[in-house]
Amino acid sequence: MAAWLETCRSTVFPWNCDFLGHMNVRWYAHFFDDAGWHLWTVVGLPQSKLRERGVSLVVAQTKTDFIHEMRAGELLVVRSAFTHVGTKSIRHVAKLYNADNDRLSAKQETVEVFFDLGTRKSSAMPDDIRAHLLRHVVPPDAQ
Repeated sequence: MAAWLETCRSTVFPWNCDFLGHMNVRWYAHFFDDAGWHLWTVVGLPQSKLRERGVSLVVAQTKTDFIHEMRAGELLVVRSAFTHVGTKSIRHVAKLYNADNDRLSAKQETVEVFFDLGTRKSSAMPDDIRAHLLRHVVPPDAQ
């Protein structure tokens, strides 16, 4: 059964916060980006394995929803999952929570496109990778 997977843990430090006292947008992007890289390894497709196959992924689109502020000293955890697998692209969602109270603080949806490292152009997803990813798809609204 596919599930949401932990892909990042960290602490909100004072330098992550803006003059309003909460974590700045740039740091949400940082943690979501880190989580996106780790998601592939967590499901058994590390970037090194993809590069050996001559493919990688490029981000085509992101959408972030900011729900509740995070402040210095709070702990965060990101849980991620693939929500759609196409023939050339995938969609994954990452949810950033306050680790102490499990309150959802932000959510990011990302679309990534398979990329041929030789031609530097989008490419079809290899069939075995697609089959592997399909086993990890969760509904986008699932907890």
